[in-house]
Amino acid sequence: MGTSNTLTGTIPAPSRLDKALADATDLSRERIKGLIADGQVTVGGRIATSPSAKVEAGAAFTIALPAPVPLEAEPQDIPLVIAYEDEHLIVVDKPAGMVVHPAAGNRDGTLVNALLYHCRGQLSGINGVERPGIVHRIDKDTSGLLVVAKTDSAHEGLAKQFADHSIERRYIAICAGRPKPADGTIDARLGRSDRDRKKMAVLPSDASRGKHAVTHYRTIDSWGVASKLECRLETGRTHQVRVHCASIGHPLIGDPQYGRDPKALRPILEKLGFHRQALHAASLGFIHPATGERLDFRADLPRDMGELIDEIAR
Repeated sequence: MGTSNTLTGTIPAPSRLDKALADATDLSRERIKGLIADGQVTVGGRIATSPSAKVEAGAAFTIALPAPVPLEAEPQDIPLVIAYEDEHLIVVDKPAGMVVHPAAGNRDGTLVNALLYHCRGQLSGINGVERPGIVHRIDKDTSGLLVVAKTDSAHEGLAKQFADHSIERRYIAICAGRPKPADGTIDARLGRSDRDRKKMAVLPSDASRGKHAVTHYRTIDSWGVASKLECRLETGRTHQVRVHCASIGHPLIGDPQYGRDPKALRPILEKLGFHRQALHAASLGFIHPATGERLDFRADLPRDMGELIDEIAR
């Protein structure tokens, strides 16, 4: 390869141009399409104009890489719990209360702000922007494991696994009551609520909007008034566990949007100052997009959920 701002090489095998260049570099096909559109790619000495053009093996190529545009978010020195990190990706155990991405009302103090500081000098740029590659999110008041890409190719590889639902994600939840059956599957389409656009809702199975969503749950322990569940996500939709559990009459303890806490638990929640949904992303497994190695991570329950369980189980 050439200088830090130029990639040079030869086409490895006959193919369409964007695929061939993705196979020969660490760039995603979407990034390559953008560079072709910007006139930054030459093949055989000619400026490439079509991502779908057929190219032959051995053809020389040059890709000019503009310096990544800095993300508007500011790097902030915020402590992080790192479960794993290498030059391609980072796995973080996010605390409850931290927003993943800056947005209106949360311009700083987010996971992205923290990662911009922690990963400074390590981010190659995702689609031309110097940023961590957020491929999935967990709610502000949900704790647990999150994988983030550092490179364009890692971002694409992880995104594909999320798209085909091959990522393993297991959550620990504390719900109201005792689910019957104790173990089961909730297969219910999710979309924006007609009554409150800030909330998600279960939609009819034949609805033209929303997305298919499946949650497999297993009761680990139960105390009558509440139960501890393991929820395995077959899909990953916004508020999926929270809405699915509420839809079967067992909303998560502390969830301000999708349920009301049992009267018997309200003194305990006040005593502990527990004012968030009792949900923790405890397990995450995927294939490393660069090495092909299977990676599995576990994150212990945070202190507040442990204390809540102890109080309920007394």
